[in-house]
Amino acid sequence: MISLKRLQKIKAVAQRRQEGVVVLEDIHDPHNAAAVLRTADAFGIQKVYFIQTQNKFNPWKVGKATSSSANKWLTFKIFDSTEKCFKALKRQGHAIIGTILDSEAKSILKTKFTDKKIALVFGNEHRGLSQTAIEKSDTHLFIPMQGFVQSLNLSVTAAICMHEVFRQRTSSAKNFSLSKTERDKLIKIWKQK
Repeated sequence: MISLKRLQKIKAVAQRRQEGVVVLEDIHDPHNAAAVLRTADAFGIQKVYFIQTQNKFNPWKVGKATSSSANKWLTFKIFDSTEKCFKALKRQGHAIIGTILDSEAKSILKTKFTDKKIALVFGNEHRGLSQTAIEKSDTHLFIPMQGFVQSLNLSVTAAICMHEVFRQRTSSAKNFSLSKTERDKLIKIWKQK
């Protein structure tokens, strides 16, 4: 039996969940992935897709402390190839935005996140995105930096990107909420946890 207070909290969080996907390609350290999950939950991104061609781990079990149990509330899909993941995203109507260190990429400060469904793709901590992910992304994004160091930790990069998406969406007149069907499904699942 679930308390009324708990049910109200579940419904409120479901109402604030947004469309969009965070994609993590071959993340080396599961704790970095777990930190990204915590941020996804904080900014209302429900879906996280894992591409695991080399580094395999179970996101439902690894990093519970790092994610502060955010992994319990999110929806995961695991793919064994970048191609399969990107095909699924395209079928779902997502524009694929790859984060890379490249002067030809578009600054996050000049990127509009309010005109289409999006999937933010983050690569391995050491190598970044695979060549396949770079070639198949619709847009490339970078975070401009002012110091000597030109890269950030994976979870910091993901947090900055998700915050910018959240900031733009909350300032927009458009509705980015999940559909009522998706929210009802989440509420049913969450009531069991």
